Amino acid sequence: MRAMWSGAVSFGLVNIPIRLYSGTEDHALDFHMLHKTDLQPIRYVKVCKAEGEEVSMADIVKGYEYERGQYVVITDEDFERASPRKTKTIDILDFVAVDEIDSIYFEKPYYLEPDKGADKAYRLLRTALEQSKKVGVARFVLRNREQLGVVKPMGELLVLDQLRFASQVREASGLKTPEVEVDKREIDMALALIDQLTESFDPEKYHDTYSDELLRVIHEKVEGKVPEPGEPAPVITSQVPDLVALLKASLEQQPKRDKPKSRKEEREKEKVA
Repeated sequence: MRAMWSGAVSFGLVNIPIRLYSGTEDHALDFHMLHKTDLQPIRYVKVCKAEGEEVSMADIVKGYEYERGQYVVITDEDFERASPRKTKTIDILDFVAVDEIDSIYFEKPYYLEPDKGADKAYRLLRTALEQSKKVGVARFVLRNREQLGVVKPMGELLVLDQLRFASQVREASGLKTPEVEVDKREIDMALALIDQLTESFDPEKYHDTYSDELLRVIHEKVEGKVPEPGEPAPVITSQVPDLVALLKASLEQQPKRDKPKSRKEEREKEKVA
């Protein structure tokens, strides 16, 4: 894994040198844009408006339009000059309980690895966050943009979860919400179905089944076959369903599952082992 950024996590007067790594990767299928008549790839080129000629990446610079048609060139050094500290530090501003942050704000995770000589301070911060059940709300600059994030423990590591700013989250005002009531019998059956489908979260259990089906269609086309359709879409109707009947049928078709063990039960099991 290759580090994409290096700097320091700062809280109070403590600076912890770290290296930052992306915590996710994209597994989406790669499609190419083709010319319909001969199936040749479409090439996108960067063209100078004044000359009408293609421009290589080596000859392209960033510019800010300070007046209409007037630009000033901004270099990588200029971005760092704006605030050298911000481009090199993840500044923890506050500590908050993690459950105070709504999931809508979370955007992307990054792994933080201690750099040379930072093991003690790194372990101290990780342990303090774990025992306090808090996360550090931090500000940092990545790809020339200031970002908001939280530093939190994950196993033996510290993770930086990039957050959206409040201004980036749209208000839900104006959306229609249900004004109908549900009766106790419907709620009880819904709770029973939820209880029957409840188990411990295992991220390895879930994968991109749509991409699997799409690859099946692609392979069948490559082999000259007419792809068979997959699972049909549900029938969408405006008729009011009999919720109790649907919930009852759902309960009957679900196999019974073992109840997930609590963390206390898991710890007791580990002690016995």
